[in-house]
Amino acid sequence: MRKFLFPVVGFAVALTGCASLQQQPLQSAAAALDIAKIKSIEFSGTGRWFQFGQAPNPSSPWPQFDVSRYTADINYEIPSARVQIIRKQTIEAGRLRPAPVEQKPDQYVNGLYAWNLAPPANAPHGVPVATAQPAAVEERAAEIWATPQGFLKAAVANQATSQATNEGTEVAFTVGGKYHYVGTINGKNQVERVQTWIDNPILGDTLVETRFSSYQDFGGVQFPSHIERSQGGYPVLDLHVADVKLNPTVALSVPSAVKNFKAPPVKVSLLADGVFYLTGGTHHSVAIEQQDHVVVVEAPLNEERSLAVIAKIKDIIPNKPIKYLVNTHAHFDHSGGLRTYVDQGATIVTAQQNQPYYAQAWAGARTINPDRLARSSKAANFETFLDKQVLSDGKRSIEIHAIAGNGHNDAFALVYLPAEKILIEADAYTPTAANVPPPASVNPYTVNLYENIQKLGLDVDKIAGLHGPRVVTLADLRAAIGLTSVSR
Repeated sequence: MRKFLFPVVGFAVALTGCASLQQQPLQSAAAALDIAKIKSIEFSGTGRWFQFGQAPNPSSPWPQFDVSRYTADINYEIPSARVQIIRKQTIEAGRLRPAPVEQKPDQYVNGLYAWNLAPPANAPHGVPVATAQPAAVEERAAEIWATPQGFLKAAVANQATSQATNEGTEVAFTVGGKYHYVGTINGKNQVERVQTWIDNPILGDTLVETRFSSYQDFGGVQFPSHIERSQGGYPVLDLHVADVKLNPTVALSVPSAVKNFKAPPVKVSLLADGVFYLTGGTHHSVAIEQQDHVVVVEAPLNEERSLAVIAKIKDIIPNKPIKYLVNTHAHFDHSGGLRTYVDQGATIVTAQQNQPYYAQAWAGARTINPDRLARSSKAANFETFLDKQVLSDGKRSIEIHAIAGNGHNDAFALVYLPAEKILIEADAYTPTAANVPPPASVNPYTVNLYENIQKLGLDVDKIAGLHGPRVVTLADLRAAIGLTSVSR
């Protein structure tokens, strides 16, 4: 697990004597925003939130949600934060999605730990439980120091440098030896912009830029009434602040389940002779043995997960290289481990639309957390397709079909093994546990998947979803979309 370092020094000490340095823009802004007295802050409002890494098309922005309530509680001294959001996905003209439902994410970070709090999936009205989110630590911690007061506190604590620019004063500093922050202070001693870079498995060093405008006095504290944040080149937050509270109690202890979290091991079950279902955790893969090599379907999450899957494959299918990695779509949770397979020498098989996106994304700098491919500098090899691709060793055929017309993604694929009658898919259909009834409303992604199966004439016995707790049958899929007749 990666560990991150962020400033935790005593800011009151760092600001000693700032009254004699009022002519310096950083110190003037620190005094104007009264950061010596601010130990914690809460701000809330409404606006829009965008789901990073989940664009429905490789060239599209992140999908938008309408936010009826956004509340951030930040403790600058620990440091820690809690963000609560009430949101509902915005209806997008021309794209068929499930009916929007209200979501209430409850997100935390404290030092080296991040977690979410939510009721269990099989008991939506039950007692909320903490789920570790180690991959979110970096982003959530950066958001603490990308508030106006947080930025100034971190700048003073980390011996920032300043220089005049056409926009005002540029203030820059580095945290923990690798996290770089650059901010702009205007002539009114207000922080207008903060830029920082965090690591992402797809994009590498990823710019997070936050802009502040329309400062107001909120009960004695100066704070922007408009916050705009972008990440990876597209908006992730557009917030109109309605209320700010100074020095609220923000005590966010780390749950023991989060402190003791370890990445789940890779579990193996046999779908058919030479076809292995690799589960454990939230995202799955499938390994398919060919005569002299292995084909893997999906490289989700990140390098850590891919390395664990690769190690397991070497145990169960020894002495055969991984020749192909089949990628179902470009959403970050399903493509974050692709680079690890490139480093292993595998060819990436994906929809034609995805190749230029990956080529551009992977060309970015990777200085914060260089992965194995960044260190080896191996060239990526792709095999792309529009409608269909077949991988065959002369004995077993693996069919890869485009999923046409699915609102989830425009460059979307399923994998079908005709001899074994096994369908492998991600996100179009996520089976529920055996004792959990299907959702009250039919998911159009699942309807579309069934329509594609019918159109392609696939004779399906088993469905191995790349999410979900179990392997199901075509009858289960039919039941999920309200078809109960015996017709296939």
